[in-house]
Amino acid sequence: MKSPKKERGRSSAVSLTTSSGRRAGEVRIVGGRWRRTPLVVTDREGLRPTPERVRETVFDWLGHLLGSYAGRRALDLFAGSGALGLEALSRGFAALDLVERDRAQAAGIRAALERLGALEAAALHVEDAFAFLARSPLLWDVIFIDPPFALGLQDDAVARALERLAPDGILYVERSGELTADALLERLGLVRLRATSAGQVSCELLARADGALAPLAKADKKMKMKKTKPGAARSKEKDA
Repeated sequence: MKSPKKERGRSSAVSLTTSSGRRAGEVRIVGGRWRRTPLVVTDREGLRPTPERVRETVFDWLGHLLGSYAGRRALDLFAGSGALGLEALSRGFAALDLVERDRAQAAGIRAALERLGALEAAALHVEDAFAFLARSPLLWDVIFIDPPFALGLQDDAVARALERLAPDGILYVERSGELTADALLERLGLVRLRATSAGQVSCELLARADGALAPLAKADKKMKMKKTKPGAARSKEKDA
């Protein structure tokens, strides 16, 4: 997630922050070797970390779908606080790339990587997310896509990230309101494996329709979103 600069339209979209009015504070890594470790959320306009209860659900899904994280690579494309990527590394992913255009946010991520002793497993790229995708030759098993809600970059990001996704990889997409349109999924050759929502935030896991994970998609093509129960969510966060 990036600090807003001049918008140039969706065809040449750049990675910018998402706005929620959140003040400076902390989020925690929910699971794995760094469980309960706080991550600083700086007081910058537009920074909106993925809620802990959403990360808990998403990584439960990923663990079920992938079986093991051993040897797998993750890409946190709009990193912001780095919560999604560091959650992946904490839970056993072998390698992580984080892309963050805003230098102040990137400095916070680097500080977290140093504090956790994760510099050997993680690479931080201080640049535009779409430019990074265009130049990188790598493929990732999981790509986290959480671009600015207000600018509607999710569809562009999905299409571009798909080119760098491993054959049986998974795209995580977070947005406000509706999920990725069925027409776009069909055009890109994707299926929705899972979906959930928490408040105004909805997220989903996508995979190639011709890949090994496609049969694991929910039978209901309309995929009614699973609502996280507030009471259960609070209990999970309290225990995390």
